[in-house]
Amino acid sequence: MRLPSSIGTLIASLALARAQYLVNDLSFGYGLRISPEGQQSIPNFSIQGSPGVPELLSNKLILTPPAPGNQRGGVWSDKTLQYPNWIIDVEFRANGQERGGGNMQIWLVRDGAHDVGSSSVYTVSTFEGLALLIDGYGGYGGMIRGFLNDGTTDYKKANVDQLSFGHCTFPYRNLGRPAQIKLRQTDSTFRVEVDGHLCFESDKVRIPPGYNIGITAASAENPDSFEVYKLVVLTDDKDNIYTGNQQQQQQQQQQQQQQGQDAERQQMVFGRSGQKVQGVEDPYENEIPDESADKITSSRAQFADLHNRLQSVNHHLSTIFRSIATQSQVGEKRHEETSVLLGELRGRLTLLEKIDNRLERLDYLEQKVGNLERELLSMRNELTQRVRESEHAVKTFVVDKHDTIREHIRKEVAPGHTKLILVIVGSQLLLVTGYVFYKRRKSSPKKYL
Repeated sequence: MRLPSSIGTLIASLALARAQYLVNDLSFGYGLRISPEGQQSIPNFSIQGSPGVPELLSNKLILTPPAPGNQRGGVWSDKTLQYPNWIIDVEFRANGQERGGGNMQIWLVRDGAHDVGSSSVYTVSTFEGLALLIDGYGGYGGMIRGFLNDGTTDYKKANVDQLSFGHCTFPYRNLGRPAQIKLRQTDSTFRVEVDGHLCFESDKVRIPPGYNIGITAASAENPDSFEVYKLVVLTDDKDNIYTGNQQQQQQQQQQQQQQGQDAERQQMVFGRSGQKVQGVEDPYENEIPDESADKITSSRAQFADLHNRLQSVNHHLSTIFRSIATQSQVGEKRHEETSVLLGELRGRLTLLEKIDNRLERLDYLEQKVGNLERELLSMRNELTQRVRESEHAVKTFVVDKHDTIREHIRKEVAPGHTKLILVIVGSQLLLVTGYVFYKRRKSSPKKYL
């Protein structure tokens, strides 16, 4: 019954995701590799840590290693987030011992690399912006809490546990898979989602543009290993996406101008209806007609013909190169959008798989409860029958014994009525005789000596 609604939610989420655009300079992990092959750095990001720099692999960034403990690591964007509405999508995994400890923060802070560095919420001094803390606070197996600071509160001196504006429980350790956290800001709300579920939401929080995005982690004596797989920033502001590469923008503008010129040229040749206009030649279609070699009689004419044909070949090659470059950029953009959609789809499919597993467990539990109910009903019926049989047997036995005892007492033990009557009459006669004798003795004359 729940699957159709989940599928509807998935379709709605995918439709919403189509309206979002990837911000390349604030994202990593959306492709096959985090860093270019042969390099130990992430483009447009800076990595820092203490006492050592976090380890960067092809598909993940290990902020804190499994051993030793007491390590710190962080990654910060070199550029700031300049959009009013955005989505920050982070995938991470935390592994460790049974009683391991540590924490991870997702920051949106002004000058974060300098003011925060690789610190945690518990060790940072003052900062301006937002911090999302993931740790084992409260003994619930994990909790996510949000903190805000306008640059006036010193978190080293304050009671951090009393400063959060939103929280939810999330057992993030040793899941065996990456966990997904989304920070979403719209015109009306700010919300945090965990694995596709709402963690907390507020309509009174709004982060202004101009802040750096960062992720930091710290491990305890018994360490937890925090690994970041993806940090993707999406926005719905397509027209103002800033890449920071002016040369690439100029090339795109030149290519757009060239495409416009080609379109105008094609429109001149073929017209608006798509049919070729009489009397107008396509400069790239049979620009130089084929001629017989016998007509070229001098070296000057031969050079001129060769020069014109080389220019024509150069024009055709330029057109081909421009077309290939355009198709390559379009393909790359579509690949990025597809990667983002696949990430969203993977999260939704994971959610559907969880729901399916829960439904299977619920059906199994319901079946077990039904079997237990039937067994209890059978036991009750059997117990009732046994009690009735025992009651009937006891009653029959007691009645038989009672009748037997009564007959025995009546025949053997109980005295007869005749003897009782004789005893009573005899005792009365004795009393009367004694009384008469006493009276006579009392009324007889006394003799004196």
